[in-house]
Amino acid sequence: MDKPETDLPSNKRGPEKISFDASKHIEFVPPSKTYTMEDLGFPADTGVSSVAVSEPFALFSEEAIHQMRAEIFSKEVWKYCKYSSNLSQCQLRGIAPDYAPFIYDVWKSQDTLAIISKIAGVELVPAMDFEIANINISMQSEEQKQEALAAVAEKASRDADEGVAGCPWEDDRPIVDWHTDSYPFVCVTMLSDCSKMVGGETALRTGDGGLKKVRGPQMGYAVVLQGRYIEHQALRALGTTERISMVTSFRPKSASIRDDTVLTTVRPISNLAELYFQYSEYRLEMLEERIRSKLKEMRDHKRAKRAFKTSAMKQFIFEQEQFLNIMNREMVAEDLVIPGFCDDSHLISADLRAQQNKRARIG
Repeated sequence: MDKPETDLPSNKRGPEKISFDASKHIEFVPPSKTYTMEDLGFPADTGVSSVAVSEPFALFSEEAIHQMRAEIFSKEVWKYCKYSSNLSQCQLRGIAPDYAPFIYDVWKSQDTLAIISKIAGVELVPAMDFEIANINISMQSEEQKQEALAAVAEKASRDADEGVAGCPWEDDRPIVDWHTDSYPFVCVTMLSDCSKMVGGETALRTGDGGLKKVRGPQMGYAVVLQGRYIEHQALRALGTTERISMVTSFRPKSASIRDDTVLTTVRPISNLAELYFQYSEYRLEMLEERIRSKLKEMRDHKRAKRAFKTSAMKQFIFEQEQFLNIMNREMVAEDLVIPGFCDDSHLISADLRAQQNKRARIG
């Protein structure tokens, strides 16, 4: 698998291990605003909820963030869980529960899930344990930080003199390039001090092809995004030596709600045996629940001496066939998966596909 050049920083030291306690470690303050899919120019029935994205909101205490950082900066995590791809240079994946029990307990907590679900407008559960959690890492030295700030200032001055109004500088080197998520919802939590950060927003492609930026969260703050249906990128941040965010993926808890999960952006940066097992497990559990529910409905109708509804049963069978076909499509044979390479099938817009393909050719 492709491993990023970023190494475990030798100066990272965390607190002693503690257990998650919702009463101590959750410091939730509701977001000032949430935007609907219609607000962003999408049809109201796009996705599994009317909610598109929230403004940043306070979620975790300082102690909780320090414990999370201690877990992600362990030698075992950086040895066994480090990945890179054409979308992101350094990611830590599959860290819980083995290497990050605190983080695992955070996202399995009913208190945490109730908060995320309320903001999302639909009851959610973690997509699967392997996705607790994806850590996006961007790090540089103090010298590199100052060089980047100087380069941006020089470019801004030159463009102002020449009357140039081009693409924003962040698009040249995003932390995570344009993509849609593999899972319906994500919660992005900031694990870095952003008090001196310039940039670092999340850029969203709207339904009419426009651009909306959602400001980056502060340390301990989070953003909820229905990222399966909205193209977005994490913009580069200046004025800091690190930007570390934790992305936890979610799906609807109810088996009766459609599951649009794909594995496009996660397949090339995963332990495929574990990813495919957990994907198959939860999808088959959904199928089992749907079949049991349908069987109960049939029997109840029979006891009530109602006629058997052939057309309804055929529709149910068709929907489950489609469900299984999608599973089969997403579990690409291991020898056909290119580690570290995500194709452009996750993108919706033709111009973003062309842009990503151009970068791939140049790279």
